Amino acid sequence: MAEPPVVQLTGVHAVSALGRGADAQLAGVLAGEPAFGPVRRFDTTARRVAVAATRSDVGTLAEELAAAIDAACAAAGLNDVRRAGCALLLAVHGGPASGAGPTPAALAGQLALRAGLSGPTRVYTSACVSASTAVADAASLIVRGDLDRAVVAAGYLVEPDQFALFDAGRALADDGAVRPFSAGRRGLLLGDGVAAVVLESSAVARRRGGEPVATVVGWGRAGDAFHPCQPDPSGTGLARAVGAALRRAGLPPGAVGYVNANATGTAQSDSAEAAALRQALDGYAGQVPVSSTKALHGHALEASGLLELVVTALALRRGELPVNAGWQAPDEACPLDVITDRPRRTAATHALTLNAAFGGANTALLVGTP
Repeated sequence: MAEPPVVQLTGVHAVSALGRGADAQLAGVLAGEPAFGPVRRFDTTARRVAVAATRSDVGTLAEELAAAIDAACAAAGLNDVRRAGCALLLAVHGGPASGAGPTPAALAGQLALRAGLSGPTRVYTSACVSASTAVADAASLIVRGDLDRAVVAAGYLVEPDQFALFDAGRALADDGAVRPFSAGRRGLLLGDGVAAVVLESSAVARRRGGEPVATVVGWGRAGDAFHPCQPDPSGTGLARAVGAALRRAGLPPGAVGYVNANATGTAQSDSAEAAALRQALDGYAGQVPVSSTKALHGHALEASGLLELVVTALALRRGELPVNAGWQAPDEACPLDVITDRPRRTAATHALTLNAAFGGANTALLVGTP
């Protein structure tokens, strides 16, 4: 019986306040300097917090997504012929910002047409697990043999509506810093994020000479059903997602060499995630290096899962793990091996990237070195 195909990342591109391009993301997270600053894009005088990680040179979301898709396809070596029949899975906010612009479904159609991706399109609007869910679906479709390759794209540019909602809910850090897993953490900060990746069957990529950036070896999804906004303090849902990713990959907890955590810097979320890792990784939870790159590039909402997948894959390939910026002191509710001082060298071959959303949705993506 033939083994199921290996899913490879063969082209990646991302934009955030850390820079433009995949290499800029890796350089930014390894430099360890948070990209937060005053918001100039819209008026924040009525807001409690006026800080985010934004770029001054961004176009519209549609323009940035189109450019990201083209760049990822070019990085993967996809010419016009290879783009034909390719699927597009798009993760964006559930409605046009401020009532302007195309609907998500229309945007997906426009982007696919522009990029020459003539396969099926799907749209994901499930908040902060949108992009990671799209990656899991793309990988499942490839393993099942329904697709040879797919482009997954995701985007969020900090805008006034969501900014106001998070500010009104007192979720934003009023000290201008994101401090995942740290004592004294005060909340999250938003950030621009646009990313696109090409996923392919290893056999298809090999036939055309494609060079993998990383492999996507496992994925898992699970719900909390605990509270509309608060995570389950036990972390059970996220632990189940991690367990599912490990089982799919056929790997034990000890194979995980790094976790790019969802950790947003909010008290309840970070402690629940620490509890999830203790459950899912058994006795290894205190030995696995952990950081959250949201402390550097901010929370990109629907695009977070894809931006963080790109960063995790590149860091794993480089053998250098990003620092957990903003750290002040240990929190007894988060007994993890947090990377606090400087990037850490590693020979690890597998890493997890985790995401969670309102409504109790949890995802885990397990990536491997090529």
